[in-house]
Formats: sequence, C-alpha cells, structure tokens
Amino acid sequence: MDEAQLKERIDRLLADNPPGSTDRLDFLHARFDAGLAWVHFPEGLGGLGLPRGMQPIVEKALYAAGAPDNDPRKIGIGLGMAAPTILAFGTDEQKQRYLRPLWCGEEVWCQLFSEPGAGSDLAGLSSRAVLDGDTWIVNGQKVWTSSAHIADRAILIVRTDPDQPKHAGLSYFALDMHDPGVEVRPLRQITGEAEFNEVFLTDARIPDADRLGAVGEGWKVANATLSNERVAIGGGAFPREFGMVMNVAKTWRERPELRTPETHERLLRGWIDTEVARITATRLRQKMAAGVPGPEGSAMKLSFARINQQLSSLEVDLLGDDGLRYESWEMRRPTRVDFFGKDAGYRYLRAKGNSIEGGTSEVLRNVVSERILGLPTEHRVDKDVPWKDLPR
Repeated sequence: MDEAQLKERIDRLLADNPPGSTDRLDFLHARFDAGLAWVHFPEGLGGLGLPRGMQPIVEKALYAAGAPDNDPRKIGIGLGMAAPTILAFGTDEQKQRYLRPLWCGEEVWCQLFSEPGAGSDLAGLSSRAVLDGDTWIVNGQKVWTSSAHIADRAILIVRTDPDQPKHAGLSYFALDMHDPGVEVRPLRQITGEAEFNEVFLTDARIPDADRLGAVGEGWKVANATLSNERVAIGGGAFPREFGMVMNVAKTWRERPELRTPETHERLLRGWIDTEVARITATRLRQKMAAGVPGPEGSAMKLSFARINQQLSSLEVDLLGDDGLRYESWEMRRPTRVDFFGKDAGYRYLRAKGNSIEGGTSEVLRNVVSERILGLPTEHRVDKDVPWKDLPR
C-alpha cells in the first residue's frame, strides 16, 4: 500500500464514520478494524503491515477532520509497553483478546515490575507465582506503579522457580487488576500527588493462558518491555523548543527583567541539549522503523531525565521569589502526569523522578557503557547461583 492508497482508506473511514455524529468508542473501533490504529502492526491487529513512518499521515488527517483520539497520555503504558510486548511474545489468542480494547482505551494497563527490595536489581525480585492446575497463585508486593488505581490489566513479572539463578527463574503474565487478591494503595510523592501506587498481591489468581512467553523466560520478555518503555519516555516526536525548555524560553522572552548572564548561559545550554536530543530521537525512530528498539533508547531516556532536571531547576532560579510559589499541596490521584498545566515548582519537584522511573540513570549508564560502547561488564558473583541461596 502506498501513501495515496493509505489516504483513500482514511477518507473511507471518515466517510463511513463521520466524527461529528459517530460515538467516540464506535469511531475508535472502526479505526482499529480499518488498520489505522498503528499502521506498522499486522493486518487484523489494528495495522496494515506498513512502515512505522507512515503513521503520521494517519494522525494528521484524522486530527484535521476532528476525529477523536484514544487519550494516549492516559493509556501510555498500554500503548508503549504492553502492546509491543504482546505483539512480540503473545499467542494469537492473546493478541486478539488484548490489543483492540487496549488501543481503544477500554482497558487501562499498568506495569508491575519494581519491588521494595528489587528496583535497580529487578532480576532479584521476590514476588512468587506457584502453579495450581492451570492457574498461577501469586503473592508479593510491587511498588512505584503508575496508574494502578485506574488500571484494568497489568504486565507482571514474578518468580516461578527459586531454584534457578535469579534471571532464569522468572515468568511474565498479564494480570487482571480486578482480581480479589489485588490491593492498590496510594504512594504520596514530593509533589503532593499520589500518581504512583503500591500493589499487594495476596493469592491473586492468573490463568496460565495469560502467561506471555515460556515459563522461565520472563527476563527475556521483560527486557523487551523495558526497551520499549525507555523509547516511549525518551524517543517521542516533538517540535522544536517543546518540553521542559518551552516554559523557560517563554519566561525569558516575556520577562527581560529576570535575565542574568548566568541564567542566559544555562538557558542556551539547555536549549541546545534539547535540540540535540530531539534530532537524536528522530534517528532512533528511524532505526526502530527498520527493526526493534535497542540500547539507544536507554541513552535517550538518560538524556531526557538530565535535561528535564536541569531546565526545571533553571526555571525556578530564573523566576526568583515567584519560583517558590506552589499551587496546591492537596493529595490527588491523577490519571496522567501533567508537566505543563502546573507551576514551575511542580515541574522542579516532579522532574526528580525522571532519573528513577523507567530505569535509574545509574543503571542506564551501565547499559550504555556495556551495550553501546562495548566496555567490560561489571564482575558479578550471583550470576549462576540459585536465587534461593542469594543473601537478602
């Protein structure tokens, strides 16, 4: 299918489902079934088997026509992490079951990976799943779970064989968050909000049919998810001067009385770093179009965190006394992160989490050094030791 044929398909979707008179969910269903959800996915799964680079043609045409979107910021974990993992490792039945309601926003997904004792060393996690007939019984605790309070499903990695070394004894599942054994508790953050959650699993039940990948291959599946997560965080397509630099530059132009030589230098450095990251992200997306995300996504996510923290700090310093204002410390449970609808103080505090979520900056530096630069790996004494024998 060439670009002209793709546009014909878009026009047909709009003619059969006029955005002004078609129910929002009905339109999204029709768009998915027409293969215009994510054109690089296979036919029958919301795509047309086309190059990823043709997706903007769809987005621009539907935006111009006033068509509804699927609220991507709310369902970002499902779109950026769960969907590519399901596509790569799911059975045909799982793809048919999960992908359509996921993309249409009928089911919100969250990610149950990190634990109180297994953050940077994720493979050391201790949440257990024991097979009972054709059902897995899961017990454990997960932490730092975005959107768990609104989620219907979760991508979950747990230990299924403690006799194996820590990387080999893991398995990966799709968990029903409405199971009676799932308890979600809010985690209040430095911003005052409780965007993150703790999740306690007490005899939660997962059918074996909801396992992604083979038993014991959870680390392989999880690595695919993590690669896609880092690309989703740091490899997005944005216009020039978008992101954390946007508000700082606006303040600089509108309030010349705040300018100093020192803040001028910091702004220029941040603007250049942002532009370099934007162009590099374009190269990363081009590479993804030819294959799958590699360790370059870790480098992009690392840059994203550093730039956000530096520019949010500059914005507070530039504003002086006004930078100390804070709109509200009320405990809220938002459905999405909103960097730009709040004040500078919020951006400064929330950006601190960028170097933790999606892989800490320390871990990502190891990924870059070992997988991109080819430097020697760190010496590990736990590689071939059964997990149950490791000191904890």
